[in-house]
Amino acid sequence: MVQIGRLSTQEELYQIKDLQTKNLKSNLSPSEQETQGFVTASYTFDFLKKMNELHPAIIAKEGGQVVGYALVTTSEIKGSHQLLDDLIGHCDKVVFKNVSLASIPYAIVGQLCVAKAYRGQGLVQKMYTHFKESMQQTHQCCITDVDEENPRSLRAHQKVGFEVVGRLGYGGSQWNLVLWDWNRSEVSRT
Repeated sequence: MVQIGRLSTQEELYQIKDLQTKNLKSNLSPSEQETQGFVTASYTFDFLKKMNELHPAIIAKEGGQVVGYALVTTSEIKGSHQLLDDLIGHCDKVVFKNVSLASIPYAIVGQLCVAKAYRGQGLVQKMYTHFKESMQQTHQCCITDVDEENPRSLRAHQKVGFEVVGRLGYGGSQWNLVLWDWNRSEVSRT
């Protein structure tokens, strides 16, 4: 049975790094990218460690193995990774419901991944439910970006309650900027 919780050991961090590497866009065929989705950023182990010291990742585990993760971060991480710096810079320019995101606390999904054998089992929704429960007392919304070449990921985010609030280009790709307003939406149960 898959359990959802927060990262708590260095071994889990190594497993996140391994799952990330297996699902990097650069390590997948174009066919796999199209049908299975992908992650774009390759974070070093040291950066993953730093990120998780600030906010432990949400993980899905079965039998001691990490089978999914959602990296949790905030603007505190700014200055540590160019892709996240670019994302935060763009987020701070977004105006949502007449409020600048720069003026409110928002959580960021630094990356989300589910192992191939566990896709289609609702783990994205379960991890995001835990993400919201962990962060909504101190943050008003959650935001991330989804590569426009990854429609599977965009659909998964929209199913949870994210909506596209902008588009941006950086890192050689075009991205949908998606936001989950925790004052309004609930995780889809379908």
